[in-house]
Amino acid sequence: MALNKMKKWFVLLLISTCLGLSSFSQDKFIIQNNKQTEKIKFKLINNLIVFPVEINGVTLSFLLDTGVSKPIIFNFLHVSDTLLTKNTETIYLKGLGGGEPVKALKSTQNIFKIGDAVKIDQDLYAIFNNDLNLAPRLGIPVHGIIGLDVFKDLIVEINYSKGFLKLSNPESYKYKRCRKCEQLNLEFYNGKPYVNAKVEIENKKIPVKLLIDTGGSDALWLFEDDSLGIKSSEKFFYDFLGHGLAGSVYGKRSKVRSFQFNSFVLKNANVAFPNAENVFSATQIKDRNGSVSGNILKRFNIIFNYKKASMIISKNNKFRNSFSYNKSGIELAHNGFRVLREIKNNSVKVNATTEASNDNIIKTNHYKISLKPAYAIVELREGSPAAEAGFKTGDVVLSINGKSSHEFTLHQVMQMFYADHGKRIRLRIDRDGEILNLSFNLQKLF
Repeated sequence: MALNKMKKWFVLLLISTCLGLSSFSQDKFIIQNNKQTEKIKFKLINNLIVFPVEINGVTLSFLLDTGVSKPIIFNFLHVSDTLLTKNTETIYLKGLGGGEPVKALKSTQNIFKIGDAVKIDQDLYAIFNNDLNLAPRLGIPVHGIIGLDVFKDLIVEINYSKGFLKLSNPESYKYKRCRKCEQLNLEFYNGKPYVNAKVEIENKKIPVKLLIDTGGSDALWLFEDDSLGIKSSEKFFYDFLGHGLAGSVYGKRSKVRSFQFNSFVLKNANVAFPNAENVFSATQIKDRNGSVSGNILKRFNIIFNYKKASMIISKNNKFRNSFSYNKSGIELAHNGFRVLREIKNNSVKVNATTEASNDNIIKTNHYKISLKPAYAIVELREGSPAAEAGFKTGDVVLSINGKSSHEFTLHQVMQMFYADHGKRIRLRIDRDGEILNLSFNLQKLF
């Protein structure tokens, strides 16, 4: 009798183990802990979410991007050599920008871990285009981007106010009651989420369908369409808008009177109207009018449920922050390192030898050699205050308002250019070995 019970127990244990292995081996992300949920801290840099992802045992920094359907690493960093990627083949990917499709290396059977969220058979795409290096423009290492594969498998909460992601298995997820929340319906094209909103342009409220793009740092991109009334006001300026897979994107920057998600209304929101030739492929998606990105999304805490095609939003402490923009005309990027020789003072105490003598302090100078980040001008808007003051692309910034540039993060330096109209900015620069002191006032454009 005892033997039969032992056999029965063994059979049940074997079935349970097999079921566990079966669920673990599924081709999707699953939270592998008892709580069925995992919290991941992230950094919000230039309105973008940067968080750790482990691939084949190597921990990297990724952007969370609802606008991408494939996980991508930037292979010029030689990351794929470390990842031991398998079963590779060459393909070509198309994206925003005016260039040709970019070459990528596809590999399969990669193991991805985001905290306790695990997927053991993940495709991965390595891109060799140096222009897609995000690290210099963000000032921190960024090795890749990931989107659809996380969102389609899990409930994803983005808490912009506290800086964490909460990932949950859909089967065990329970919504909390929220009286001040709004639920928005999602539509999907090629695995990317779209949402309906309204914009107010020249006293006309216009319904728009927008890609939700957590991988974009701007507030709002709209595709100009005179028939719908989607066009820039008379107050605008031309600017560099960003990099896509296929090259740089340029266009107009302006304001809309309001942006609206159901009952939530944001006044005087920033908007960009990209040049049509830079976003041609995006405009081919039926009824798409543009994108809503980080500078608007960060004002909400968001719960994405792709399986139910829903998005629940609530205001956070960033909601009432005013929309600002770069009033200098300068875009900076991390440009390697500068070698600095810093004086290090050492004081040596010499004891007195007679009663009449005082203790003597002998000072000696030693030099400490260190590497500090260098920030260079990579984009300069024509006619901007910085351009009029004589700055040029390639100038390396040594100091800002009398303080060494390496004492700031790149993000902190760029934030100075978003300050109030009229603020004086003094920059000391290195131009091919020539040291120059130039200055300008930030200029309000609308």
